[in-house]
Amino acid sequence: MAKPINPFLVLMLATVLPGAGHVAIRDATRGLAFAFFVVFFSVVTYITAPPDRSFIGRHAGGLFVWALSIPDAYRRARVRTVMARKS
Repeated sequence: MAKPINPFLVLMLATVLPGAGHVAIRDATRGLAFAFFVVFFSVVTYITAPPDRSFIGRHAGGLFVWALSIPDAYRRARVRTVMARKS
């Protein structure tokens, strides 16, 4: 079994690019799903938001999903690290 990646590196990757943390811990399907939903909800929010909203307001849906993916990637990396130390 390969040594698990450092959870803090996963946290940094997830913060920089949505889904990158999941891909780093070899959970590419979940990472790509998060990336897809970030784009999807950004577009939905952009279409439905009034034109006078800020950039953050017009992309709030995608940013929310991105914010959810960050602790998820870190938690999964941390669990894998702890489980590797136990075995």
